[in-house]
Amino acid sequence: MANISSVTDADFEAQVLKSDKPVLVDFWAEWCGPCRQVAPILDEIANAHGDKITFLKMNVDENPVTPSSYRVTGIPTINVYQGGEVVKSIVGARPKATLLGELSEFIS
Repeated sequence: MANISSVTDADFEAQVLKSDKPVLVDFWAEWCGPCRQVAPILDEIANAHGDKITFLKMNVDENPVTPSSYRVTGIPTINVYQGGEVVKSIVGARPKATLLGELSEFIS
């Protein structure tokens, strides 16, 4: 996930909830195999569509407050926030084509 910036509990509101454009947040952890599978796919999507939607990642082990407040119980969880609200939630690893389909309303 080298291309995607990190967000923390401390700056989540400013970077995500107050953003003018949709924000995708990938909730992940170092030890999570499916998280490592989906990371390069999100990098590719971010490279292609980063002008339309902001991509961020949050390590759930280092930032427990935000995932808890959004009831993130399984990882990877990918939430899309728009206008301060969760408008899409994807739990579990998905192939690139599936993710593109689920995110199409935000990236097309």
